[in-house]
Amino acid sequence: MMLIRPMLAVSGELPIASQEAAWAAEFKWDGVRAVAYLLGGEVRLLSRNDREVTGAYPELLADLAGARNMVLDGEVVALDSSGAPDFGRLQSRMHVRSPSRSLLATVPVLYHAFDVLHLDGRSTLRMPYERRRALLEELALDRGRVRVPPSFPGSAGVVMDVAREHGLEGVVCKRLDSPYLPGRRSELWVKVKNTLMLDVLVGGWKPGEGRRSGTIGSLLVGVPDAGGLRYVGHVGTGFTEHMLRDLSARMAPLVRPASPFAGVAPEPAHWVEPRLAGEVEYAGWTRDGVLRHPTWRGLKE
Repeated sequence: MMLIRPMLAVSGELPIASQEAAWAAEFKWDGVRAVAYLLGGEVRLLSRNDREVTGAYPELLADLAGARNMVLDGEVVALDSSGAPDFGRLQSRMHVRSPSRSLLATVPVLYHAFDVLHLDGRSTLRMPYERRRALLEELALDRGRVRVPPSFPGSAGVVMDVAREHGLEGVVCKRLDSPYLPGRRSELWVKVKNTLMLDVLVGGWKPGEGRRSGTIGSLLVGVPDAGGLRYVGHVGTGFTEHMLRDLSARMAPLVRPASPFAGVAPEPAHWVEPRLAGEVEYAGWTRDGVLRHPTWRGLKE
């Protein structure tokens, strides 16, 4: 059988209310994509770039193996103690080809199947999403470490509200009439991220490279807590040329010789008194207490 590369979603907004009925929404699970080939009793897991990752997730194989031949699209997901997806935990598994018993025990994973691409020798790629989804649910794959997460037709706004309430990454909206387009990023699938905002203080900066050479590459930011200014990450995106010039001018009189952060912060860096307050948009927190995918929104006057 030829390999099937995953279909990809574009970033965008929720469908407007008058068009919601044409779309289904699924929760975004903050995992790593994996296509599962279940053929002749054997199981293979391939990454979105067709890299072999079967050996990296051995605990999934028995629950994926079944009597029927099929190809599934899905995600490998790790959960935290509350049952929420935790990409930080998953990172400790992602590049380990043969995980130890200890790692398997401390960071177990699940497989979330959300599409069926081939079934009993027949391609389902040209079927509309609605039909493929019905087939997937008829397969009764929910067992052990395999899940078929729910899909919600006509309810994108409500699903996004639930994602926010539970701290999930966001939703993926899929046209009910969408065929599966291997390896293509299509507007028939739209990912909408649940972004968060945080007020931060600027404690330093690192110089840029390439196009940003000679100016700010990233800001080192923190939040006040009982122990002082706690470092929460560096922000290198979201700036306009005007913002960079303005920040450079504002930080020039605030230079200090040592880090203002109470704990560890990346060095070497240019340190400043933490008097400039700003806002960042971010996707969540790592296990080390650092912002995931932060983007600069601007200074707070």
